[in-house]
Amino acid sequence: MYIVTGGAGFIGSNLVAELAARGEAVVVCDWLRSDERWRNLAKHEIVDLIAPEDLLFWLETNQSEVEAVVHLGAISSTTETDVDLIVRNNVRATLDLVQWCTDAGKRLIYASSAATYGDGSAGFDDGEALSRLRPLNAYGWSKHFVDRRVARLAAQGSPLPPQWVGLKFFNVYGPNEYHKGTMRSVVAQNFPRVQRGEAVRLFRSRRADYTDGGQLRDFIYVKDCVAVISWLLGNAGVSGLFNVGTGAARSWLDLANALFKAANQPPRIEFIDMPPELVEKYQYFTQAHVDRLRAAGYRDPFTTLEAGVADYVQQYLSRSDPYR
Repeated sequence: MYIVTGGAGFIGSNLVAELAARGEAVVVCDWLRSDERWRNLAKHEIVDLIAPEDLLFWLETNQSEVEAVVHLGAISSTTETDVDLIVRNNVRATLDLVQWCTDAGKRLIYASSAATYGDGSAGFDDGEALSRLRPLNAYGWSKHFVDRRVARLAAQGSPLPPQWVGLKFFNVYGPNEYHKGTMRSVVAQNFPRVQRGEAVRLFRSRRADYTDGGQLRDFIYVKDCVAVISWLLGNAGVSGLFNVGTGAARSWLDLANALFKAANQPPRIEFIDMPPELVEKYQYFTQAHVDRLRAAGYRDPFTTLEAGVADYVQQYLSRSDPYR
């Protein structure tokens, strides 16, 4: 069976949906809290649901049945200021799983983040020396901490899980992100406004080399993230740190226009100032280098921005039941 931590969350629940549809035995490890994220799981057959604090005991008890652990659970807010909380949930929990999977001989895929690249001045190459990267917030630092630790163990030839993979997700959007509040994608946050005929609001640029709305991101549809994870689960010989993005940066204007087109509405865009606390930490450009993932054997094409937004809007956001 497959264990998916954070399985009631955004990427996790989409992976659960895919695995369950294939008839795989899936165990979800997560807190459900009070934000209706249980709806992310409601359509799918799940073997068991366990709380994160019980995970290691559960794994020991059911060790012989575990095929792989996909660790997607984390505090993902880039504005969280309780660093001890981040360390407990993002660093300690991941390293404990690395150790358990190593000792038990079980495969481990874990979520890193493009936030590890900081302002992008050191590039977005997953083959670059990790010591060059400078994350801009505690969330990004926590993911970078784990990446550096695992990469160091690999370089030293120290024991690691038989398959270990860290995935640096870029700007992910798609169904089942509804519980994320202000961390939801621009598509999810603005779809109700677009439906009402209102304008989408984008940040003004504070750099002369980027026009308003011309700031660039590597937007990746969550179904592509799931496709990468599914491929890795089917290719146990592949290990390492990999970017998960499309490799093609697109502007916020492109995203907004795709949203209006998918909703069959004329474009209306307004520009607003960035909050002062964001100005020094704002990324103007992200674009994943995906050569290492391709070299490892992943061949599927990535969904275009327009196709991904159209699928999200028409198959999910515009329906009475938007859950996958």
